[in-house]
This record gives sequence, C-alpha cells and structure tokens, in this order.
Amino acid sequence: MKNLLTAVATAVLLGVGFTVHAADPQIAMEEFMVPTADPGISVYVRNKHPKGMKTVTGDKVLLYVHGATYPSETAFDLKLNGFSWMDYIAKHGYDVYLVDLRGYGKSTRPPEMDKPAADNEPLVRSDTAVKDVGTAVDFILKRRGVQKINLLGWSWGTTIMGWYTVQNNDKVNKLVLYAPQWIRKDTASLTDTGGKLTAYRTVSRDAAKGRWLTGVPEDKKADLIPAGWFEAWADATFATDQVGAKMTPPVLRAPNGVVQDGREYWGAGKAVYDPAGIRVPTFLAHAEWDADLPSYMLHAYFAKLTNAPYKRYVEIGEGTHTVIMEKNRMQLFTAVQQFLDEKIKAEK
Repeated sequence: MKNLLTAVATAVLLGVGFTVHAADPQIAMEEFMVPTADPGISVYVRNKHPKGMKTVTGDKVLLYVHGATYPSETAFDLKLNGFSWMDYIAKHGYDVYLVDLRGYGKSTRPPEMDKPAADNEPLVRSDTAVKDVGTAVDFILKRRGVQKINLLGWSWGTTIMGWYTVQNNDKVNKLVLYAPQWIRKDTASLTDTGGKLTAYRTVSRDAAKGRWLTGVPEDKKADLIPAGWFEAWADATFATDQVGAKMTPPVLRAPNGVVQDGREYWGAGKAVYDPAGIRVPTFLAHAEWDADLPSYMLHAYFAKLTNAPYKRYVEIGEGTHTVIMEKNRMQLFTAVQQFLDEKIKAEK
C-alpha cells in the first residue's frame, strides 16, 4: 500500500497519468496535474475511457468543467445508483475528461487562499478560468493527437466554455451548455449574499442544501433527491477542502472571482462575450425549477446563437439547477448523449 501511494503521489506531482480501474471493469481512469502558464499553478484533470481503448477521434472526446462553487468530480463523476454521468458517457465509447479550475477540488489553490479572505481581492475571474480550460484542452489535444473535442459546461462553466469556444472555434467539435448563464434581469445570484467581496467565500452543508432546493414547490421537495444522494455529494464535496473541513462547522471555500463578475457584468446588464461568435453545433439543457439561472436566461442565450450550424435546447420538468443529481437526471443524460452521438448535416 505504501508503494502504491508513493507511486500515485509521484505521478501527480510530475503531471504524469496513472491508471486505476473504476468499479466498472469496462472503464479505466487516469488522473493528471497539468501545469498552467502561471508558475506553481496546475489544474487537475481526470480521464475515463473504455478499457483497452488505443485510439480515439476528436468527436468521441469530451471535456467537462464545473460551476461557481463546487469542483467537477463530485458531481460529474459521483457514483449514484452505481454510476456517474462521466461513466455514462464513457460507456458510450467516449474518452471523457473533467477539469477543476485553480482554487477548486484537487487543483492548485492560489496562495491567497492560505490567508484570511479579507486580505485579498476576489480570486479566479472568468478570464482566468477560460485560460485554465485552455490548458486542459491543449493537453487533451496533444495527448490524443486530435484537432477538436467536445466541450460541456455547467452553470458558470457555460460561460467558461462558451467564451473559450468564441476564441477557439477551431478546437471545438460540439458545445453542450447545461444551465446557461446570461444577463440577469432582477435579483442577485444565489451565490452573492451581499457585502464587500473578499478573496473567497465559505459555504456550509446546510447552506448548500438550502440553495439546492430554492424554487422547488414544498410538496415536491421530499422526493426530488433520492435517499442518500445529497449526503453522498456533500461528503465527497466538502472533503475536497482539507482546510475548510477542519473548521467548526466544516465549510467549503470557493473563490469569489465569479461573484465579482456577476456584479460587474451579468447583474449590470453586460455580457463578457457574445454567443454569436460560437460557430459549432450547440445544445442547451435546463430544468424548470432552476432558481440560480432561470429559464429566461436559456431563452435569451438561445436567441443569441445566430451563427451556430445548428442549435437545440431541452427544458426538463421537475428539476433544479442540480438536476444532474436528482431523480430526473437520466432525462439530462440521454438528451445530451443523443446530441453528442448524432451526425447531422443540413439538407440542400
């Protein structure tokens, strides 16, 4: 066991992948720490693919990025009822990746996160997040020898993936945006509790559960999340922050750059990029009880996709911003999978 742990630690520090077999014997997993252009900062990248896969084409490669508060692996690769969304896509023959942005999950936390939050300005703005995704994309392109891959973003991740695509259409095959962010009409984001913004914020388990269920009718709350699923997610998510886990009560620390962007841009009627610059097939997914990024954002964003070769959206009933881990998650999974698998060309 000691030798195994040493080997894993060495591989991570060197940015070299190591393989461990997931619970499903047909899926292999590899993990990497990929250096960014900023000294001392690396991003965590996880890969799952069918066991024994030797080669892959770009249309069968996908990269996922998380939202404003929680890391990628504890939602996209959390086994619920025996499998994760990452597993589901991999079982369809895909080479699937997730990335944690700096300051989240297993990626390097900026040194400012080791200091009191009030000592520094909000960390990890959206432009920095786009660069971190670019680091992951270039790593995957080189590793697999492909020219393009598919991108999938959730919540703030839709801004990151959308903005990246506008800058790099030539590296993107298809784009999937789950709970797209756009101009906010009235109230502030649920991640913004007001007051002066510091380098990072802290989130408790109770606050996470309350935010999750915001907007859900009272008579629907009890059976929206299958038994044990919230606890499994919370245990996995809060364990990713070893510093926050030692606080009383335990908390998760999350960079505040995304909240600052919300105040300066989305909440002030300004966008950080124009979706008209997206020139790849694009799919939007949303759930009806999403109080974080309501349905009007989906419709406004869809209208802005004026140069995508084709576009589509699905609105899932009885689901929240976190439908990925709710009873209706398979509606999300199957709709996205159909979009990824299909080969559509306009008729002439």
